[in-house]
Amino acid sequence: MLRAVIFDLDNTLTDFMRMKVVSIDAAIESMIDAGLSLSAEETKRKLFEIYDREGIEDQRVFDRFLTEEFGEIDPRIHTAAILGYRRGRQYTLVLYPHVKRTLLALAKRQLKLVVLSDAPRYQAWSRLCYLGLEHFFDHVITFDDTQVRKPDPAPFEKAIELLDMSADEVIMIGDWPARDMVGASGVGIKTVYAKYGDTSGATHSGANFEIDDISELVCIVDELRGKECEPGS
Repeated sequence: MLRAVIFDLDNTLTDFMRMKVVSIDAAIESMIDAGLSLSAEETKRKLFEIYDREGIEDQRVFDRFLTEEFGEIDPRIHTAAILGYRRGRQYTLVLYPHVKRTLLALAKRQLKLVVLSDAPRYQAWSRLCYLGLEHFFDHVITFDDTQVRKPDPAPFEKAIELLDMSADEVIMIGDWPARDMVGASGVGIKTVYAKYGDTSGATHSGANFEIDDISELVCIVDELRGKECEPGS
């Protein structure tokens, strides 16, 4: 019987990429106000090139950008970037619709809930606490726990180990088929594709189930447990 649900964090529980884009735009506006000589379009392109190279969680993106462009870090522009980014993040880091209602419904069914994220530990916990989700999850597994990212099997095996369950007692929901679906199914975990959060442009998920709203997960769970679907409970 199904006993646990593993959740990806970014773009599954929260619209991470929307937050990232808005925050970077706010940082660029602040840098230009502080004296940056590049255009907004050129700056944005260069910042996302750094993210593509170093990873979307890179915490030194503004340091790298200023050093690569100008050979040094201007503290006025650097500080403006950080404060602008934080202002943008404050207003755009939000949950997708129905997330808390869904988590409450799953907890009511006495399921264990896990977050499995490629983000570093501090960043993952920071987002969970900011969004008021820190008490919902029995385990939070981050990049720091295994030093590898999905679809490597290690994070998924870590989840199974912490849950003390077999793979067929667990289901995984995520937005990125090449990472979440491939990694989970590779160790025998059933998968749910969160179509609403996909930014990878996938045309085929390879998942056992596909959903357009996270609330649909409740009926999938009920079905797998051999119970009648009660989406509102």
